[in-house]
Amino acid sequence: MTLDYYRIFYYVAKYKSFSKAAKILHNNQPNISRTMNNIESEFGCKLLVRSHSGITLTPEGEQLYEHVAIAIEQLYQGESEILSNKTLEHGHISIGVSETALNIFLLSKLEQFHKAYPQVKIKLSNHSSIQAVDALEKGIVDIAVVTSPINIKKPLHTTSLYCFEEILIGGKEYENLSNEILDIQQISNYPFITLGKNTSTYTYYSNLFLNQKIPFHTDLEVATADQILPLVKHNLGIGFYPKELISKDSDIFEIHTNIKNPERDILLVQDASRATNIATQKFIDTISL
Repeated sequence: MTLDYYRIFYYVAKYKSFSKAAKILHNNQPNISRTMNNIESEFGCKLLVRSHSGITLTPEGEQLYEHVAIAIEQLYQGESEILSNKTLEHGHISIGVSETALNIFLLSKLEQFHKAYPQVKIKLSNHSSIQAVDALEKGIVDIAVVTSPINIKKPLHTTSLYCFEEILIGGKEYENLSNEILDIQQISNYPFITLGKNTSTYTYYSNLFLNQKIPFHTDLEVATADQILPLVKHNLGIGFYPKELISKDSDIFEIHTNIKNPERDILLVQDASRATNIATQKFIDTISL
């Protein structure tokens, strides 16, 4: 018994008509009738009673139809869902994202994607870069969008999406420093604000100082990047902050250094060992443009 046989039986039994079944299946009535004879022969019993008034199901036919109807309708439902996903009438995406990556890059891309595909459900998990990659490794999220530097291992791989620059800033009490050019040794003499140890930002600046053989001392470690700016504004220290996220503020001053302003990347991290659903792939295409 092939699936085609069951499909023919399903439509004949549903509409109690060979002609209707033939029309729906783009077939002809003799073929439908012949197929039903074959099905009954396979089962060794009558499934239909044919008369001038139409077709009725035998008890065996009713019993078979109950099961076949469930199977065929489930197949059609699955087919419909796949086609809907393909046109992004449905779908879901789970993204692990660091705060800096979200504010500098991803928010505008999310807005663009949502306008184009409003039916796709998006779940955002706000993590540090390290936590976002860990969530990807565990299969909790479909993709991660994070900031460099980040250590990954196969089967994960990264794609650079955007490059951003960070500048050293201070509040009003450090305004005099804006007229100087500091070296990294001088920077280390002032209270320094940065993200906590388990972040890619801390790793980045720790390496920056240690490469110059200067100990990296932090005076304030914060949980999220958006906490740095108000702390700097209230003169609790100086710190590096993404240039694009600093609005024109008379209480914030750029402190110039003789080191190249740190350039970092926003990275897309994917797991090559896992299949990507249609919605997620379309979103990857959107943010990769």
